[in-house]
Amino acid sequence: MIEDLVTAEIPAEQLDELERFARGCAGPQLRNLLLSLSRCIRDGATITATSGAASLTPSQAADRLGMSRTHLYKLLDRGEIPSHRVGRDRRIQLRDIAIFEAERQRDRRELAERFATQHRTRADAVNEIADLL
Repeated sequence: MIEDLVTAEIPAEQLDELERFARGCAGPQLRNLLLSLSRCIRDGATITATSGAASLTPSQAADRLGMSRTHLYKLLDRGEIPSHRVGRDRRIQLRDIAIFEAERQRDRRELAERFATQHRTRADAVNEIADLL
């Protein structure tokens, strides 16, 4: 089961109250969850509730990941995203989509950090050469 929750109508005062509760009474795990939830709602994100066994069709998974179905099938064929067959059709567990998305975001961050480091190293080398001249 997958259900998108409507959050646009939640008043800011109720979100403020949720955050006060999270900071004051909740344990660390619940506090982090509630504050993240509040932040997402304030940012206008869609909140989706799912059961642990929720699965998606390739079209649904591609839409959720923001990619073409053709590209998704390439990832499925290479085993980068696990899938299982239901007759002739494929299904993808929602948790596997979430894992893939988290890994993709981590890889993007690492790549951005690597480029930033290269740029700093190059700039430092240019400055050092300029100082020698």
